[in-house]
Amino acid sequence: MELEAIPGVGAKTAASLRELDDPVATVESGDVAAIARAPGVNEARAARIARGAIRRRHGDDGRVLATDRAREVYRSAIDLLRERTVTDYAAKRLETFYPSASVSRIDEAQSFVESAIERQPDPAVREALTGVEPLTDPPTVRVRDRCLATADAETLARAESAVPELSVETVEDTRDVSELARSYATVIVLDEEFAGLDVEGDVHVRPNALDEPAETVPERLLAFFAANRERLEAAAAVHEAADLSPAADLDRLRDALARLDDDGTIVGDEEFERLTAAVDDLDAAVSTAASVADDRLREAIRERDVTIEGTDFLSLVEQGARVDSLLDRELADEYDDAMARAREHLADALRLEPEEAELAERAFGDDPSFPVEHDESAVSRLRTELSAARDRRAARLKAELASDLGDLRGPVEELVRDALELDVELAIARFARDFDCTMPEVVGPEEGAGKGFRIEGGRSPLLDVDFEDVEPIDYGVSGATLLSGVNSGGKTSTLDLVALVVVLAQMGMPVPAASASVERFEEVHYYAKSQGTLDAGAFEATLRDFGDLVEGADGRLVLVDELESITEPGASAKIIAGILEALDEQDATAVFVSHLAREIRDAADFAVAVDGIEAAGLVDGELRVNRSPRKGHLARSTPELIVEKLAGDRDTDFYGDLLEKF
Repeated sequence: MELEAIPGVGAKTAASLRELDDPVATVESGDVAAIARAPGVNEARAARIARGAIRRRHGDDGRVLATDRAREVYRSAIDLLRERTVTDYAAKRLETFYPSASVSRIDEAQSFVESAIERQPDPAVREALTGVEPLTDPPTVRVRDRCLATADAETLARAESAVPELSVETVEDTRDVSELARSYATVIVLDEEFAGLDVEGDVHVRPNALDEPAETVPERLLAFFAANRERLEAAAAVHEAADLSPAADLDRLRDALARLDDDGTIVGDEEFERLTAAVDDLDAAVSTAASVADDRLREAIRERDVTIEGTDFLSLVEQGARVDSLLDRELADEYDDAMARAREHLADALRLEPEEAELAERAFGDDPSFPVEHDESAVSRLRTELSAARDRRAARLKAELASDLGDLRGPVEELVRDALELDVELAIARFARDFDCTMPEVVGPEEGAGKGFRIEGGRSPLLDVDFEDVEPIDYGVSGATLLSGVNSGGKTSTLDLVALVVVLAQMGMPVPAASASVERFEEVHYYAKSQGTLDAGAFEATLRDFGDLVEGADGRLVLVDELESITEPGASAKIIAGILEALDEQDATAVFVSHLAREIRDAADFAVAVDGIEAAGLVDGELRVNRSPRKGHLARSTPELIVEKLAGDRDTDFYGDLLEKF
């Protein structure tokens, strides 16, 4: 698949996606987190790419949401789902669900959702999910104690690209390799022709080193696990709380993470910690050891008298002797003891091994001085040896841990992905429970099913009241229909419910109803109530919209709320009648809310179906309404109800005469 063939993916985005290990498989998987790991692609962008890939896979080129109001209903549906997520990932992942007219896409989404709504939302799982995030790729770690070496220019270029963590040096012969071994703790030679070379230092000839990154540069893998420690631990906690079968061995993972510090260094190895401390504390230990020797010499001088004969004193002065010479003559044994104490302190303070202690002894030589001086070259040599030993130990430990973690790399990706996907499923499950949802039946002409929609026990979560207080309604329409009813009787909320049920159903989601059947509409056109009469230009534009709408309106759902408000009532009735006639000829499903139902019916050239939301009457000035539309019934208007009430309350012919005019 060409990445540029995905809707919304241009050349620049495709270039970023190609930085992924397997860009095509990643994009087609719909894994928003994995797609978002491409350079410059955030999760919101990744969700759009995933949605585009889904569309392409199902040949889903249409756009079901054809009007602004239809798109608003979709956003409301998505928001209701997103409010029930814990992770940012799940909120973005839900964006990959969209109302589709594709049979395969709806089936695919329904399969996922049907499994999701079986999940039991658990507060413990929700709490564990708060720490889960998509895995991140840490920045490149520069490793300065190790280098790669090659004599081949092509290999050099490949090495610099494949292993940016290490320096890549050019060598021509064994002498060059030997020189590198004096500068680096470890040298890895990439050329086969150097096999068998014998040079001092930690030198390895590994022609396949570039194919074994975990062994060549284990820091890369360790940095990944260190950077993602909290995410991995949270994902493991989610699996345990939800009783999921983890893709990775959690005990083994936790054991490996316990051996790794947050900066990617090894912890828990006593020898490595000893060598690290020895290097870090060397200068301080040398200074303290010198002080120990100085204190011993001061004590010796205080405890005894030092006597020098006159001729000896003159002789020493003539020879330019210093106090050191006097110490050598008068306090030789005490000086030797002081040096021994300094060496012992240095070895003990740094916990040196015998061979290391031999190097440490050279730091304090036999030539007397006061205050005691150390041999800086010997200290430098000791530092070099300890540092090299530390680095070799670290490299071996890193290689061992990387080897242990190497085969966990794939499983932990799956571990985190499963935890994040669980959040998506639980959000859908909570949505279904919070709004008493059921899975709808989505049918089309190929199933031989009827057209339109049928909703039983539907309750809209879009109303500005507690969901528990929403009255359920039953409503079904097939063909072009007028919906009449009293003001504030629920006509607009009925349209909203129909639109929401259809949109959710074609997303593959559960719907807030006891049961529902929905035609698989190619397009949903929902026109909200106009805010007052339109001027001539806006009126013409609106008519153009409806002219385009009725051209080829097969498979469309049209919901219109009080179109008559755009112009004079008489003209509105004729315009609506004409639109309904065109929609009826196309066998489209349409619901037009109108207070001019009688006038529209009279103006139409076909028997327009009229449904009504009937008011039972006025009680204490409040309407009592049967919210479910009554089929084939022209509902009475609010003015008619008020006149009827007055006619019954007042003993006068005026109100009775008015009532007869309705």
